[in-house]
Amino acid sequence: MATVTPTAPAGQATEQAGGTAAPAAQAPEQIDGFHLVIEALRLNGIDTVFGLPGIPITDLTRKAQAAGMRVISFRHEQNAGYAASIAGFLTGKPGICLTVSAPGFLNGLTALANATTNCFPMILVSGSSEREIVDLQQGDYEEMDQLAIARPLCKAAFRVLHAEDIGVGVARAIRAAVSGRPGGVYLDLPAKLFPQSIDAEAGRRSLIRVVDPAPRQIPAPEAVQRALDLLKGAKRPLILLGKGAAYARADDAIRALVEKTGIPYLPMSMAKGILPDTHPQCASAARSFVLPEADVVLLVGARLNWLLSHGKGKTWGGKSAKDWGGQKFIQVDISPQEADSNVAIDAPVVGDIGSCVAALNAGIGAGWPRPPAEWLAAVGERKARNVAKMAETLAKDPAPMNFHSALNVVRDIVKANPDAILVNEGANALDFTRSIVDMYKPRRRLDVGTWGVMGIGMGFSIAAAVTSGEQVIAIEGDSAFGFSGMEVETICRYNLPVCIVILNNNGVYRGDEKNLAGGTDPSPMVFVKGARYDRMMEAFGGVGVQASTPAQLRAAMEEAIRSRRPTLVNAIIDEGAGTESGRITALNPTAKKK
Repeated sequence: MATVTPTAPAGQATEQAGGTAAPAAQAPEQIDGFHLVIEALRLNGIDTVFGLPGIPITDLTRKAQAAGMRVISFRHEQNAGYAASIAGFLTGKPGICLTVSAPGFLNGLTALANATTNCFPMILVSGSSEREIVDLQQGDYEEMDQLAIARPLCKAAFRVLHAEDIGVGVARAIRAAVSGRPGGVYLDLPAKLFPQSIDAEAGRRSLIRVVDPAPRQIPAPEAVQRALDLLKGAKRPLILLGKGAAYARADDAIRALVEKTGIPYLPMSMAKGILPDTHPQCASAARSFVLPEADVVLLVGARLNWLLSHGKGKTWGGKSAKDWGGQKFIQVDISPQEADSNVAIDAPVVGDIGSCVAALNAGIGAGWPRPPAEWLAAVGERKARNVAKMAETLAKDPAPMNFHSALNVVRDIVKANPDAILVNEGANALDFTRSIVDMYKPRRRLDVGTWGVMGIGMGFSIAAAVTSGEQVIAIEGDSAFGFSGMEVETICRYNLPVCIVILNNNGVYRGDEKNLAGGTDPSPMVFVKGARYDRMMEAFGGVGVQASTPAQLRAAMEEAIRSRRPTLVNAIIDEGAGTESGRITALNPTAKKK
């Protein structure tokens, strides 16, 4: 453990009573707040932090790196926060985002709130101004009551004022981030905390290694039996997997549940790959058929929020947005408060997903009835029809490229490289990628999640490469890329194996919008025509490629994966190929229909 010892060196002579000289007593070993924070994190297996140095945490980043931690320094705190949040999802340990005070803290706050909404374990650690000045509003440097601002947007918030409490503060933040339903946590560290020194031995004793931070929560036997009885009697059952199922790492148990029951399953976007999208029971290609037709739906780590039309409306066979389609729901979730959030949950099964799915599997014996043949045949027929229709569309080779012809290349690349992690954001770029590109392994697809927030692309890509060491493929809309594009410098600086493909149609949704007033200003939806995003990567020493045909796109991606060099492919597509708001046009009531 690194120490600081501000007292005189041992052995220095001092004058004793009577005029004789004797060696001074050894000064007690000391440790400061910087090193206590670092050692508290390391004690709990955290070896990487994402952030942006500055007052008052500059020395913390230096000392953390000197202590053997990996410090990934970004160009903007929001992107560092997104990186920390997805690192938490990928590793199961809280991702750490380190920011400066006030403006830097606020920049990280969007990522913290997004982590909480998406149930990603993350800790935002921010330096702050001194309490005695903030509370009296005396105008300190970057003065702000950060704890009060953060508290409504995260799962928990803590402030540490004394060095001897650092171990407790870090331990409480870790436990809050990963226990129960994971989420974002804020940890406030005022500037005066860091140089505080205490006895090193006392400091060591003050640190806490968190034991069993996310304990198993076993479901009630009667809840499991109620769910099994309902599922067993279903005529048109469906299993729906959410990203909570992916986070749970209960892949083998979930596969067993699907295959033992024979029930068709539908993965939400970040649950794709728990079972391969090519699995015969996967109903993704028949989504619009199975949701309204199912009579019993088993939700595993999925919430009936807007992404699932709140469990009602025409998506589920209702006559209007407020009508329930008549389905009965079984919901496996760690939070009992999630049940009945939009529609009645007939059989809530509360506990951690691994334990709940294991309990369901234990109740599915050899005599478990397969779903009726009529239901399986109907799903299979609709699936085959839609797969054939998609294959026909993907076989076309328009000039210029459109979303389908470009993503047909990405589809092949991912199939050939199933360990690669796919990061995806945009509107049309997001929606088309979800439906076209198959995933084969769990936790390999990362996207905008519950909020649909744009700007996650580069932060997610950096964290995925850093935590896994695997090739990362980022499929970006040109609009979405603009939120975090400067982080290509970060990708080059750390020489990360990230291949960015920008589907460039010169604008938001489409690049052919006109100024309705007929003025000289472009439409607010239109960007600079023919922008050379590839040269941004070249500017920082990476590889930039402009691709206008599928063959050029394929060659560039294959070379990026072979070389593992930072690469950006500016894929030129038809500027009129997109639709406004992708597939959620209904949420924009004034959207033009095209």
